[in-house]
Amino acid sequence: MKRKIELLAPGGDIDAIKAAIVAGADAIYCGLDRFNARNRAENITFADLPGIVRLAHTNNCALFLTLNIVIVESEIPALITLLNRLVNTRIDGLIVQDLGLLYILTHYYPTLQIHASTQLTTHNEGQIHFLSKLNVRRVNLSRELSIQEIHSLTETAHQNSLLTEVFVHGSYCLSFSGICYLSSFNSGNSGNRGRCSQPCRDQYVKTVAGKDYPLNLKDNSAFSDVQALADAGVDSVKIEGRIKKFHYVYTVVKAWRKQLQSLYGQEELCHDDEDLHRVFNRGFSNAFLKGDIDRDMFVDHPRDYSAVYLAETKDGATDENMEEAKRELYDLKTEIITDVRGRIEHLSSEKIPLQISVSGQAGTVLHVVVQTPERSFTVVSDSGLVELKRTKDGGQSLDCDMLAKRLAQLNETEFTIESLETDGLCRGLFLPFKEVSAIRKKIFRELHASQEYVSPIDVPRIKRQGDQMLEPVLSLLLSAEEDLHLCQGSSADTYFQIPDNLENCDSALTSIFVANRGLLPWFPAVLIGESYHAAVEFLQKVKPQRVVTNNSGIAYECWQRGVPWIAGPYLNVANSFSLLCLMGNFNCSGSFISNELKRVQIKAIKKPDDFKLYYSIYHPIVLMTSRQCLFHQVTGCTKDRIDENCLHCCEKSAEITNLKKQTFLIEKTKGNYHTLYGSTHYLNTDVLREIPNFFSSFLVDLRRIQTETRVALDRAELVKLFESYLAGHPGSAEALEKSIQPSTKHQYVKGI
Repeated sequence: MKRKIELLAPGGDIDAIKAAIVAGADAIYCGLDRFNARNRAENITFADLPGIVRLAHTNNCALFLTLNIVIVESEIPALITLLNRLVNTRIDGLIVQDLGLLYILTHYYPTLQIHASTQLTTHNEGQIHFLSKLNVRRVNLSRELSIQEIHSLTETAHQNSLLTEVFVHGSYCLSFSGICYLSSFNSGNSGNRGRCSQPCRDQYVKTVAGKDYPLNLKDNSAFSDVQALADAGVDSVKIEGRIKKFHYVYTVVKAWRKQLQSLYGQEELCHDDEDLHRVFNRGFSNAFLKGDIDRDMFVDHPRDYSAVYLAETKDGATDENMEEAKRELYDLKTEIITDVRGRIEHLSSEKIPLQISVSGQAGTVLHVVVQTPERSFTVVSDSGLVELKRTKDGGQSLDCDMLAKRLAQLNETEFTIESLETDGLCRGLFLPFKEVSAIRKKIFRELHASQEYVSPIDVPRIKRQGDQMLEPVLSLLLSAEEDLHLCQGSSADTYFQIPDNLENCDSALTSIFVANRGLLPWFPAVLIGESYHAAVEFLQKVKPQRVVTNNSGIAYECWQRGVPWIAGPYLNVANSFSLLCLMGNFNCSGSFISNELKRVQIKAIKKPDDFKLYYSIYHPIVLMTSRQCLFHQVTGCTKDRIDENCLHCCEKSAEITNLKKQTFLIEKTKGNYHTLYGSTHYLNTDVLREIPNFFSSFLVDLRRIQTETRVALDRAELVKLFESYLAGHPGSAEALEKSIQPSTKHQYVKGI
């Protein structure tokens, strides 16, 4: 095989980065101590970064930086400060989730290469086109995809000059990444902010199926599927594990490097994954990749499985064999740690020292001699030095302190000024600051092989519009045809839920919209394969006046077809630049603001002119959406695996309760994926009063999701009461609170 596949390794700390290098990684992804989706990893500081970049590049390894969280408005200044520093490093790419950050990078930092994070949930062709429009150069595809789906998306990506990256080893998430809110709801630690507390790994009250850990999946391992991945055209295979220690990283990367080398040499591929079992794992599955999603993907404990695996090779996991296996693994771990420490101890991530010598006298140019351990060079000023007393307006004397301050930005590169010698510089001389800055840029260019220094970019702040009196309207979301009468006699906009799987109900659904021309489609977050194509065809047939979409692929299609569209709440919009991204690039007319935000975070957002903001004030709280069957471990579904009828026909519900007595609802409806909901509905009657003249419309979700929330009114009366609330009628908010019980607005209070 001539084409090489990049082996992408995790780097949670400096030792793990070094271990990945010596194990044979082609690239490493790591995070700083802010703005990355693994806050529990040790991470690195910006001061560490340039030296790590140099170390990686010296060993023919690329280094990517994760900035893959949702950004709130108050963080934008700090984010821009960071980007102004990163743009002058030799980082090979930024891994990004937030749409506002995508906008900023596209418009102001074109030299920084953008990779789309797995948190963007990319799983259909339209999303590839959407990301291409935002200058993304690589996309990490959703973890739930089969090899056939990966092949199809990779072809589309390559046609649009994008590379594809596929997750091949490490912890599976049960939910589609980016649209999991379980940790956020449960503890205020949002997965979209890098703070996931992994409540899916928690112990729950024993289920009917006899399981204590009903949401816990085995780890992913595509070790035996490397040929299929190569045939699918995948450009990079990613190992998960930024929270893992260096011995784990070394072991897994080394095994994968050996497997890829066998592929390149057309040798027999290894099907023995014993080395992978020697370090932390929960057991392995490749069911998503195989497109054979089965019960065996689950394991009823979140602990390390390596001792169990080893004991089972010794005639069974008896107590005696388990003890022997644990001792063996401990000794092996000690041996690996010692071995890897010996391999990485010579690797230095220290910066390269610079000795700088400055000389000059009045009437001559300034000479700056720069010496590294390997070479020396000289740069000179463009104009001559003058005596300070002869300058018209005075100025600062050119001395060691002034030069140290003006050249200090060189210390943010892979180099550091070890000494600055000015003995050859006459006293009382003057050179304009801009000339000294030009000297610094010349030195930078020499040190970085002609790379130009980028001066700090002043990204324009978005100005808040003047106060506008808004009279927000009510919007309804329905999912049952029998509820369509609720929009009769009401001025509310009415949205109708489009199912995750559209192929089998397209004609019936089309008939509903044709018969109700004012009805507006509400597209889900996940539309894979034929479901996406059916959704596009549905758009063409129905030609709706407007849509809400939670899927960026449908957003792209609406933009292409001139269909007005609104960004749904599961696109995780949390800052003003995200609004500019959607409006400026895709002619979006409005956006829901994420329900993860608290009042102060919402209030800080500034919308563009001629753009509308939306907010859901009443809804069942979606915590996760999964392609796996959530009933396997809960009620004991009779099927061992998901077949083609499950998505189309299955309709059931169940509950699970954790050891803190929190209950969650599992619901599967026809045509939709399995969904986990909070036990009660969200109700927020404070937002209209606390953030007035901000939202153009408030959504009331009347889909028939049965939580513990009970409503003391019929649905038509409830709609009228919400209309009274928006009209500002006295007592209507209190009446809603009294009529809808129990409910919560925890996310609005806690935020992210």
